[in-house]
Amino acid sequence: MAWLPRMFRAAVQAPAEVRADAENPAIPVSAANFLQLFGLESGSAAGEVVTIETAMKVPAVQAAVGFISGTMAGLPLKLYKRGKNNSRESVSDELATLLHDAPNPDQSSFEWRKYTFEQLLTGGRGCSFIERNGMGKVVGIWPLDPAQTSVHREGARKFFKYRENKRTVIYEAAEVIDLAFMLKSDGLKHRSPIMDAADTIGLARAMTHYGSRFFNNGGVPPFAIEGNFQSGAAMQRASDDLEEAVRKSKRDSRLALVLPMGLKIVPIGTDAQKSQMIEAQRFIIEEIARRYSLPPVFLQDLTHGTFSNNEQQDLHLTKHTIKRYAEQFEQECNLKLFGWKKRDRFVELNLDGLLRGDFKTRMEGYASAIQSGQMTPGETRDMENRPRLPGDDKLYMQGAMMPLDKLGLADPTGGNTNGS
Repeated sequence: MAWLPRMFRAAVQAPAEVRADAENPAIPVSAANFLQLFGLESGSAAGEVVTIETAMKVPAVQAAVGFISGTMAGLPLKLYKRGKNNSRESVSDELATLLHDAPNPDQSSFEWRKYTFEQLLTGGRGCSFIERNGMGKVVGIWPLDPAQTSVHREGARKFFKYRENKRTVIYEAAEVIDLAFMLKSDGLKHRSPIMDAADTIGLARAMTHYGSRFFNNGGVPPFAIEGNFQSGAAMQRASDDLEEAVRKSKRDSRLALVLPMGLKIVPIGTDAQKSQMIEAQRFIIEEIARRYSLPPVFLQDLTHGTFSNNEQQDLHLTKHTIKRYAEQFEQECNLKLFGWKKRDRFVELNLDGLLRGDFKTRMEGYASAIQSGQMTPGETRDMENRPRLPGDDKLYMQGAMMPLDKLGLADPTGGNTNGS
């Protein structure tokens, strides 16, 4: 992997790994790699072999992974420091530049985060090594290939082992930004959303293959031939002749077949309509959306979509899916970049970035914040990357707003304001 030219501080020759049993705690981070280690892949009830590569060929899976990873990568990532009275100030230093622009010479911040979340949403884990200089200053962040990474525990401490080109390096947990989809009870092993959904994904692939074969056969389902055959050879000739007639009809775009007298075609199995393939494909989209906590509308399924519930699904996405991943990413970065004790700096993903394409909603929100004295006009201009103007640093309030006792409607102390 070409991303890691300066990472190996104490590389050693890696011996061939020997596993006594499947519960060895030094498990590969990649679920697919774990299966391949034993010469296995995840099979499904539909008879399809499911791996990360084959799963990503299912449109709904690719759409879900691409949508969430792209959304998380596109959110503005900023560095702040805590001020007095729990205030915060934006920081513009080298670390802020690494996080916002490019964590290493080979990747932009968008590419790094998208790759990390792609690994998280497929194999179940995304890891990055934090490179520091001799003074302990962060000088780079490098993504780790999950297939070459394993995690184990020595006593109460967790370590990551990374292999590349027959070399191995051990990282302490504090040196690795570690995002897991879902951890198992030991806190080391993780669950892969792809492998957990192997049956659903296998069904999707089986239906795709069936549909391809069905239409490649001219839309003719498997069939049997009934007739008065005098010998096995005659039966075979009739079968070959009829198969060739079907193929010729397909090539010539003919709609009718001529059968010899006494022969009858009997369909075997069921056709696509009776199998409810369209309904089954919709069900698969819903199942995959459920796995990733995505409203189906974001997988381009508008079957049950209306103007009103699509808007609610948009809110659901932000509140229950994106917010969860954002907090996981922020807390892991803060822990590994600044330590677990009291710290005065923190990183934050700005969820307002989701409204970047919604000009009307942004303007209405700014207007409400200015009129209620929550933000200055200058602060809203900063959020729109516009230059400050003279006098835009003051807070404003609607002049018509007055206390209730001044309006003669009520006295907050419980008395009567009209003197009676």
